[in-house]
Amino acid sequence: MTPQEFFKKDHFAGRVGVELIEIKEGYSKARLVITEEHLNAGHRTQGGALFTLADLALAAAANSHGALALSLSSTITFLRSSGTGDTLYAEARERYIGRTTGYYQIDITNQKGELVATFESSVFRKGDVLPFTL
Repeated sequence: MTPQEFFKKDHFAGRVGVELIEIKEGYSKARLVITEEHLNAGHRTQGGALFTLADLALAAAANSHGALALSLSSTITFLRSSGTGDTLYAEARERYIGRTTGYYQIDITNQKGELVATFESSVFRKGDVLPFTL
């Protein structure tokens, strides 16, 4: 099983439209094309859509070592609005990896490379072996 096949089992992110486009050890990149369905009442991208985009990128980067990692806490900061027709990218980078914990920073940018939001998360590695290798 490839990492992309494994993460397609994240049904919520898939239904939202998040696609993983790159996974390396300690790194991943995901994409979301914003449609009307992603908008809030103010006609801007709903915060939950941005969180879901960043969260799947986090999951791919944190689990890239082959052991199940689950988020302990996550914080998102919204910096710029986006809307219909925008393509957003989340790049997750591992900043710390310990025996059972890890820390990740995720930048969400638009198709112009402008920073839309930042996301930080710490994870706990359960030790369960995942059915893929990089």
